[in-house]
Amino acid sequence: MNSLNGVMVVGLTGQTGAGKSTVSKIFASNGFAVIDADQVARKIVEKGTKCLDEIADFFGQGVINEDGTLNRRALAGIVFSDRSKLEMLNTISYPYITGEILRQIRVHSMKGEKLILLDAPTLFESRADDFCEIIISVLADEDIREKRIISRDGLTSEQARKRMNSQLDEEFFRSHSDYIIHNNGSIDMVNGISWEVSDKIRELFKEKQTPVVNVQ
Repeated sequence: MNSLNGVMVVGLTGQTGAGKSTVSKIFASNGFAVIDADQVARKIVEKGTKCLDEIADFFGQGVINEDGTLNRRALAGIVFSDRSKLEMLNTISYPYITGEILRQIRVHSMKGEKLILLDAPTLFESRADDFCEIIISVLADEDIREKRIISRDGLTSEQARKRMNSQLDEEFFRSHSDYIIHNNGSIDMVNGISWEVSDKIRELFKEKQTPVVNVQ
């Protein structure tokens, strides 16, 4: 039996610093199982993994700590300064990421959790959008996002801008999403919109599960 039958995967993505985690928490509260692609990305580069070995082979031992773990700051310094190297990192890591995401989708499905939110900053780049029936993008103004990234990650303004500039532009998110949620400051407004969108998707899911009765 296909364990993915009856599953609806909703992709949540958007600009770095836009505040996806706020939206994700509302969906979780409204009964969605959540797969966090950031946690997946950390899992696939743990010490001793094949993905980490491939990264070290390409980028050198300078991105590996003495204890054999990934030196994230060193790797970030390389890839966010050179788009071609970022693309190479993506080429190495995305197959491992998508494989783990599919595994987690199957686990949720077998547990009867059929409404799944895939929280993925690089949803499109990793082609994980192929798994999704609905896509939501969270957007925010540049200056707001820069401040959030600096506060969240302890970066300089220049480092924050490099991360922002390494992403797809706002128009791409707008043209490839079913829902757009703006998060420019009002937490109550974002929470309210997120509840509304999650309710709409739950209703759509219920409608799809209702068998059609043919009347002769």
